[in-house]
Amino acid sequence: MPKNLVIVESPAKAKTIERFLGKDYQVESSFGHIVDLPSKELGVDVENDFKPKYTVDKEKKTLVKKLKDLAQKADVIWLASDEDREGEAISWHLAEELKLDKSKTKRIVFNSITKSAIQKAIENPRDINYNLVNAQQARRVLDRLVGYELSPVLWKKVKPGLSAGRVQSVAVRLIVEREREIEGFTPEASFRVKAEFKTDGGNVFAAKLNNTFPTKAAAEAFLKNNIGADFAVADLAKRPAKKSPAPPFTTSTLQQEASRKLYFSVSRTMQVAQRLYEAGLITYMRTDSVNLSNEALSAAKDAIIQSYGDEYSQVRNFTGKTKGAQEAHEAIRPTDMKLQSPSLERDQAKLYELIWKRTLASQMSDAELERTNVKIKASTHDEEFTANGEVIKFDGFLKVYLEGTDDEDNVEEQEGMLPALRVGEALQNIYISATERFTRPPYRYTEASLVKKLEELGIGRPSTYAPTISTIQNRGYVEKGSVEGTERKYVQMVLESGKLSEQKLSEMVGSDKGKLVPTDIGMIVNDFLVNHFTKILDYNFTAQVEEDFDEIAAGEEDWQQMMKNFYKDFHPNVQEVEETAERASGERVLGVDPKTGRQVSVRLGRFGPMVQIGTVDEEEKPQFASLLPEQSIGTITFEEAMELFQLPRKLGVHKGEEVEANVGRYGPYVRFGKKFISLDQGESAFDVDLARAIELIQEKEKADAPIATYEGKEVTKGKGRFGPFIKWDGMFINVNKKYDFDHLSQADVIELIEDKKIKEAEKVVQEWPEEKIRIEKARWGRHNIIKGRVKVELSKDVDAAKMTLEEAKVLLEKKAPKKKAKTKAKK
Repeated sequence: MPKNLVIVESPAKAKTIERFLGKDYQVESSFGHIVDLPSKELGVDVENDFKPKYTVDKEKKTLVKKLKDLAQKADVIWLASDEDREGEAISWHLAEELKLDKSKTKRIVFNSITKSAIQKAIENPRDINYNLVNAQQARRVLDRLVGYELSPVLWKKVKPGLSAGRVQSVAVRLIVEREREIEGFTPEASFRVKAEFKTDGGNVFAAKLNNTFPTKAAAEAFLKNNIGADFAVADLAKRPAKKSPAPPFTTSTLQQEASRKLYFSVSRTMQVAQRLYEAGLITYMRTDSVNLSNEALSAAKDAIIQSYGDEYSQVRNFTGKTKGAQEAHEAIRPTDMKLQSPSLERDQAKLYELIWKRTLASQMSDAELERTNVKIKASTHDEEFTANGEVIKFDGFLKVYLEGTDDEDNVEEQEGMLPALRVGEALQNIYISATERFTRPPYRYTEASLVKKLEELGIGRPSTYAPTISTIQNRGYVEKGSVEGTERKYVQMVLESGKLSEQKLSEMVGSDKGKLVPTDIGMIVNDFLVNHFTKILDYNFTAQVEEDFDEIAAGEEDWQQMMKNFYKDFHPNVQEVEETAERASGERVLGVDPKTGRQVSVRLGRFGPMVQIGTVDEEEKPQFASLLPEQSIGTITFEEAMELFQLPRKLGVHKGEEVEANVGRYGPYVRFGKKFISLDQGESAFDVDLARAIELIQEKEKADAPIATYEGKEVTKGKGRFGPFIKWDGMFINVNKKYDFDHLSQADVIELIEDKKIKEAEKVVQEWPEEKIRIEKARWGRHNIIKGRVKVELSKDVDAAKMTLEEAKVLLEKKAPKKKAKTKAKK
């Protein structure tokens, strides 16, 4: 039995650490927290200093027993969970639940999983930091109080099944307020003027007029004023400039850059970064510090000099601006700067390269530029055209990396190199254009720009950004937009060779594709909370709470006193709202039904947003119609609402079966018997006719026809949520881009099915054919024991490969009686 037991929170981390420690160390995983507040009760004793009631999840009981047994046999127990507040709480829970002997328990932390970092940690153990534990407890208890007390109010006053949260509700408020700004925005038109000139040497360059014209008439008059004009260089100014690199990554800046450059969602970035950290490739990925250790500074300097030379190296120490930043920690960086392109799966390789480049660039020299500004005068008016050019004299850090931007309004046009010019030089005008442009509403938030905003307001901390953004989407308060935009017409006038022409053009505007858009339920819940719980939804209050957590972590504030101060106002507020507030449905009256004279309104109903003709007070029952996925309570018109009552539309009869058009969860479709056929993009359930419906039905029948047989069973093909597939013997097999899906050969079909059969066979970890029992790999690293229709999921800590037939039978027998009882109850 090893003398030392090391407990970490993830199996991947355990596997990496095991490589660096000798045979005297056994590394085990706690799989995160081993205890938490109970899921079906408040779990906080508000009458007894807000004492939390921690319980062990039933799935963790076997694991806890195993860790307790190992701890009793070990000479020293090393608690090696992460170095943040959450990690400190995990270590504390382990110490409490396993009843660890303080004299033989040591707490160690490291911000990277490398041999040197772990050895250094073992040489410098410490006690559990109860200030960090209390800061984590304060966050957990406060969030439980808010969620547990506010959610039932929403069930009663808005809709069952809703939830509220201290940070998530504030995030939704930001998105809703931005949406209202967009809805209330009125675009204003103006005309922007651009020109192109040619030098005597034949070099062409672009210029623009800094002034804009408010009307078409004014722009046209200006263009006419340039007919027959002579143009010359009025002024020429050159000045040196510098660009400096961005600091190394914090959690939020990594999330923002991975979104801009790699198109990763915030949660995907954190999942990939977690795997890189656990593999020992990067430092800890939850940090708000921009510091680099002396060791990292030295390693970066060596890598830069070796690859690019001395002149590219400039050692820099950055200072963070984030409130409550833990400057003792490091920024996110590679653990080995010499390792530029480790062999990794695609997402990990992309994110690692981004981190490597950002870290290296942060320690490189400024880029040295020369900026040229040219002013061009005309002989017929006093307005001046300007042209700007930029030449890189020394690339510096730009050789490796340039930071992206979210603000689409501030994206500068690419400044190229201007030709050699001199003051007074005559220029030939090629053309001058005046283009109608419109002021833009504020941009909707992306995941990355929302993180940036939350950080600016001091709301949340590195560990909370990703779960907050995932939660508000999972709750259905916010969704990723899918609208490409709408077409808008604009005018462009061009003066060329002394002639003025005009053309009407169009552009797509208002795209929300991939942006965060509030749903109807999100807006209604937000308005209710803002109206009745002003303090909880206040940005400054939420930021102040984060500062209180930081003070608790520093030992400067008592967490239970903080809870008392918060709860004494919060709880009475909840009780008052529960008793006095009216129900919220977001109802809007749209008009009167011309046929019946009854009121037409739109509101949130039990099954989502809907239009209603009539009221509950009338003798005749109201009529209802659900809104389409792209429609909203706040913006739907009377005409659009009335059109919804046409659905489902009966189109006619085909082959003795009725055909109808309708709209469902996944968009417009045609129903023929038991078949549901989606309409093509751009087609509407309100416009499709019987002829088009029959065409779609025939296409579907042709697509569903068998394309081959294998082992005497038919093979069909189709397209689903995850792309093209073939179906054989109840098995769905994805068809990747290696194959021509429209022309699959018999050989392709056989190869796909046999590959799938091999993969299915590889799933089996243990198999006892005589008992017809097998253990198969399931999702999330777990395994299932399967016998006939009985399936038992194993907990993560069970080694499925070592399970015996007797152990499998015991677990199946525990499950079987429940199955029999259910069957009897049905009979």
